[in-house]
Amino acid sequence: MHYLDANASEPLRHEAKAAMAAAWEVTGNPSSVHAAGRTARRLLEDARERIAATFCVRDHDVVFTSGGTEADALAVRALGVGRRIMIGATEHDAVRAAAPDAAVLPVDRQGVADLDVLRDWLAAGPPALVCLMLANNETGTIQPIAEVSALCRAHGALLHVDAVQAAGRIQVSLAALGCQSLALSAHKLGGPAGAGALLLAPDRSDIAPLIAGGGQERGRRGGTQALPAIAGFAAVCGLSTDQARLAGLRDRIEAAAVRLGAIVCGGGGPRLANTSSLVLPGARADAQVIALDLDGIAVSAGAACSSGKVQTSHVLTAMGLGVLAGQAIRVSLPWNVTEAAIEAFEAAYARMAARMRPARTELPVVPAAA
Repeated sequence: MHYLDANASEPLRHEAKAAMAAAWEVTGNPSSVHAAGRTARRLLEDARERIAATFCVRDHDVVFTSGGTEADALAVRALGVGRRIMIGATEHDAVRAAAPDAAVLPVDRQGVADLDVLRDWLAAGPPALVCLMLANNETGTIQPIAEVSALCRAHGALLHVDAVQAAGRIQVSLAALGCQSLALSAHKLGGPAGAGALLLAPDRSDIAPLIAGGGQERGRRGGTQALPAIAGFAAVCGLSTDQARLAGLRDRIEAAAVRLGAIVCGGGGPRLANTSSLVLPGARADAQVIALDLDGIAVSAGAACSSGKVQTSHVLTAMGLGVLAGQAIRVSLPWNVTEAAIEAFEAAYARMAARMRPARTELPVVPAAA
């Protein structure tokens, strides 16, 4: 099996395995005051310091969570009180579910938020909370967060950024982005599932918890911290991957797919080096995923957060692809991808396209800017 679904979960890095193995030997609860508890607390705070340094925040502005979904929900519930909430049309379901009544900001054919609409909305009413992904999980599209932040400051709005897919793939700094909160998830960095963090700006550090409990995380998130998972999370922060190499391999598989009749979604603007959204007109996404899986290739159809269900992508629908939104697969290259995996994908995709692609006269009209 060749694993090309890194945006669902990166393969666990060796550094994370080693850090987790060491943490499993620590018996104490970080909240206990005896020696064993103090040892656990030191391990926890060392992890917090490393994560804070990586993403340019203060140590006590790092709130550990169970992952990106909880971090997004905590940000929306804590920062959205008394504010209008606006979210991008291509946001992750974690944000969409946390703010079901939010105004939905349209995007263009590349998946980039319409800043003119945002400017008008911010000027038209009371202060808002804007939620926008730094990089999209399906297309890799990178949003102009610095520009969004400037608009938010001008209108007294707060900005929450879901950086789950961006972290580890592009430079991410809460201060440079100018946002009030930032969501992270360990397993998208090559760490373990089950750990994440919400990073906060200094003036937003005192927030109400989504999960109340014993006062952990300065009262902002109850429950005993998952120490081994957090140790693995910290161990992968700041590790580098050759993004130029990934971009070259991505471009190679896209060129091969386009020769076979595929369409690249969101390829006309800045995006992550490892991510491709490929439409094969006339071939259902679920059928493509199954066919490639049977040929030893693991990819996905959009996000992997829908209980194993394959649904028409709301991201591609928002980008105006119409029926083609249900005919796209996502190929996302992991940190340890090999040339052999790329070659295997090219061969498997060619075999699949030959079987599934309809006669050219039957192909639907492709939107001009897709």
